Amino acid sequence: MPLTGKQRRQLRALGHHLEPVVIVGQSGVTEGVVAAVEQALKDHELIKVKINEGPEDRHEAAEKLSQGTSAELVQLLGRTALLFKKRDEDSEFDDL
Repeated sequence: MPLTGKQRRQLRALGHHLEPVVIVGQSGVTEGVVAAVEQALKDHELIKVKINEGPEDRHEAAEKLSQGTSAELVQLLGRTALLFKKRDEDSEFDDL
């Protein structure tokens, strides 16, 4: 289910202070990067990903990451993407 504008706003506020936990390098979005993002989403639900210069532009890379992990792309600001994937159990974001 897609996020509403209000939910996106809440997640952007919560994600503001976060540091990137995964960095996409010059090889672009690889299987290893997708696996690392998937694990980080399982651990934290809301993460920032830094997208450096690579074969695809930042929009394509962010879209590939969100599709590859079944996560919501909350925001793409510069080269930093904010991704959200709610856990089925034990979620910190039950009010969303």
